[in-house]
Amino acid sequence: MKKFAVILFLVSAFATVSHAQKAAAAKADPSKPVRDAFERLLEGIRQVDAAKVMSAYHNSDRTLFFNNNGSVTLGWETMRQNRESLYEKTKNVSLDVTGVRVEMLGPRSAYVSCKWKQAQEYEGKLEQASGRMTLIFRLIGKDWKIVHAHTSPDNPPPNRPVLPSERTTQQEPR
Repeated sequence: MKKFAVILFLVSAFATVSHAQKAAAAKADPSKPVRDAFERLLEGIRQVDAAKVMSAYHNSDRTLFFNNNGSVTLGWETMRQNRESLYEKTKNVSLDVTGVRVEMLGPRSAYVSCKWKQAQEYEGKLEQASGRMTLIFRLIGKDWKIVHAHTSPDNPPPNRPVLPSERTTQQEPR
């Protein structure tokens, strides 16, 4: 009887430890919803779907876009109009994203940074660009939305003014 009690104790102890380990492993990654929102944005770009792209952004007149060409767009509605106009003339988009980094800044804010390369046909002509991007996300209600986007070219034109302090001779890791 003692052997049975010891075996029963050991079996229940192992079962409890196993259950606790599974529960710990099942803890949700807090950055997953942000990653999911970022992936929906990328999917919309690849599908040339302005509505899907804009659904990733917070619909506010304060949403701020620092564009790849150095310009600034303020407001969701302005960017929506720009995207729709652009996407009417765009097709066959290829977008490669690497080095994705998601950093939670708190329970209701995060940023995503990455490198990107994009090729597309615009008005029948092939275009290519590449750069870096940082997106600031906020939890708005139950959805993670982009409230600020900053894109920069990784190969700015040689005639771009560069401050002496910006010049570097070190090769950046790729």
